[in-house]
Amino acid sequence: MSEFRIHHDVNELLSLLRVHGGDGAEVYIDLLQKNRTPYVTTTVSAHSAKVKIAEFSRTPEDFLKKYDELKSKNMRSLDPLVYLLSKLTEDKETLQYLQQNARERAELMAGAAASSAPSFSVPASAAKISTQELEELRRQLGSVATGSTLQQSLELTRKMLRDKQSKKNSGQHLPVFPAWVYERPALTGDFLTSSGVGTDAALPIGALPLTSQESAIVEDLLYVLAGVDGRYITAQPLIGRQSRTFLVDPNLDLSVRELVNRILPVAASYSTVTRFIEEKSSFEYGQVNHALAAAMRTLVKEYLILITQLEQLQRQGSLSLQKLWFYIQPTMRTMDILASLATSVDKGECLGGSTLSLLHDRSFNYTGDSQAQELCLYLTKAASGPYFEILEKWIYRGIIDDPYSEFMVEEHELRKEKIQEDYNDKYWDQRYTVVQPHIPSFLQKMADKILSTGKYLNVVRECGHDVTCPVAKEITYTLKERAYVEQIEKAFNYASKVLLDFLMQEKELVAHLRSIKRYFLMDQGDFFVHFMDLTEEELKKPVDDITPPRLEALLELALRMSTANTDPFKDDLKIDLMPHDLITQLLRVLAIETKQEKVLVSAEPTELTLSGLEAFSFDYVVKWPLSLIINRQALTRYQMLFRHMFYCKHVERQLCSVWLSNKAAKQHTLPSAKWCVCAGRRFAGAFTLRQRMLNFVQNIQYYMMFEVMEPTWHILEKNLKSTY
Repeated sequence: MSEFRIHHDVNELLSLLRVHGGDGAEVYIDLLQKNRTPYVTTTVSAHSAKVKIAEFSRTPEDFLKKYDELKSKNMRSLDPLVYLLSKLTEDKETLQYLQQNARERAELMAGAAASSAPSFSVPASAAKISTQELEELRRQLGSVATGSTLQQSLELTRKMLRDKQSKKNSGQHLPVFPAWVYERPALTGDFLTSSGVGTDAALPIGALPLTSQESAIVEDLLYVLAGVDGRYITAQPLIGRQSRTFLVDPNLDLSVRELVNRILPVAASYSTVTRFIEEKSSFEYGQVNHALAAAMRTLVKEYLILITQLEQLQRQGSLSLQKLWFYIQPTMRTMDILASLATSVDKGECLGGSTLSLLHDRSFNYTGDSQAQELCLYLTKAASGPYFEILEKWIYRGIIDDPYSEFMVEEHELRKEKIQEDYNDKYWDQRYTVVQPHIPSFLQKMADKILSTGKYLNVVRECGHDVTCPVAKEITYTLKERAYVEQIEKAFNYASKVLLDFLMQEKELVAHLRSIKRYFLMDQGDFFVHFMDLTEEELKKPVDDITPPRLEALLELALRMSTANTDPFKDDLKIDLMPHDLITQLLRVLAIETKQEKVLVSAEPTELTLSGLEAFSFDYVVKWPLSLIINRQALTRYQMLFRHMFYCKHVERQLCSVWLSNKAAKQHTLPSAKWCVCAGRRFAGAFTLRQRMLNFVQNIQYYMMFEVMEPTWHILEKNLKSTY
């Protein structure tokens, strides 16, 4: 978590708790930064924290129910939050404060509600309605309203996803299904509840003997298991996203009905899975959900083959209800897992990486159940195929091909030219960013390296070089995370080497850095002697009276007359007359992204007129991709160092000119010996002060250049050589 995110969260928490005054947010921010640890909540610690909170809570059942609900929605930050709450239960003082704060907030909200709530009266009911009539009315209203409401909700979700994808892919047309796919209710593998109860029953089932009842109900069950209403078993209308329920003829024999109720959950699971497959097959839900739906469709096809085989047995007269229950047992577990996964993906509104995280977590949770784990592994491997294709293009070639916004890395439109204008590293930090919800949990530890690997290759690609990783291998899903780590490490090492070779050899990074040192750190002595001699009179003027082209011409002349003429990058050096003095520039830089930034930016210029010496600085033209390293932030630091040292050099020159004038004064003949003694005493104090000032300025320049900058520069070059 970045410092700015911590600052924002602390301020928001203080605002919610209505904490004013005191030490302020800065104290808490410092404490949080000093006490941050890389600890990550594990399954064991999350479970123990959940148990502790349940024991502490007055209503543990409600807490556990809410926890399971949020867990089913694939809330990634749930376990860390529960762990934090479990720690709060151990701090009595904090608990008392939070309880007091909650009571105060409740009183304020109650008072506000009482003052704004309108008064109304409830009309007396004309007649009472029975529970059975109420339930029948609810069912009828549900059958009328639920279908259209659900379709409207799905259409709204698809529209939101389409708008988001169209905004990101402005120049690319994404396919969509035609409207008639959603408007024709018969184009579904699920139940058609609008058809109602069948009317082709010759006799009420209660009037049939037990053997005939079993035969008729087996036939009905085969229809229901395939998503079609039977004569005596009908599907009820869906209410929201709840599981499908069925209405069994109440006249059916009790023993037969009990066995039927055991088999019907398979039909409910089939209905859930079928709806999920049809919904997630729409283009808007992304390639990962497409692949998951395709894998589920393969399993559902196997399920329907089983139903067909059972139907063949039933036609041969050799399928009893008990045999049907026996044959359906293995499939029941499979369909239940598929329905559970489909429901979790729906509730969590999972796309891309979040879908893979859910499937991966389920695979781990089924460690003791080999059949369930094998099923989840099959689904996860199938669903991860499109995601890994995007990942391979990114870490092997530096290309993002993500039309449905599923990948963990997101691309933003930024111009490379802005690097020369912006002080911060916005281009490098914000051109490609990590989207936390789209990071699969099994790639969480490698997210930063994945981001950097693609960035490195992308820089080289934008310079016109096509790069492909020679150690590229297909990445497939496995529970052994080491397989991903090794392959990503190889790609990262290759990308780092390619970019480093490109910058060091073709773009001559070290040569550019030496050129910057030569001018900004005043390493080129004869050049500065020539330049300051040529521009001395011009720089004494007020900054508004200086003609920049004249300074540029004098700079060009000084470069040609000195040994700097051998520098191949001398033409990149430019003149820059700053609008502020050095102290103001430093304060403006320190105020970036703080509360004082607007104040300093909108502040009026100082009344003091800057001279050319106070405003003078060098600038340096850096081209892509070196501008990623020698960016505006780095150049601003060099500029501030140069302005300080340049002014020190100017002071030294002024003191040296005073020394020359003192030498000339000593040569004049004095009128009398007495006056000579008096004048000598007076001049001695002035000469001593001048010499001390000169010694101080020369010593501080020596310290800055030879005790600080030069050793640090040697360390920089040594590190560059060792890395290369």
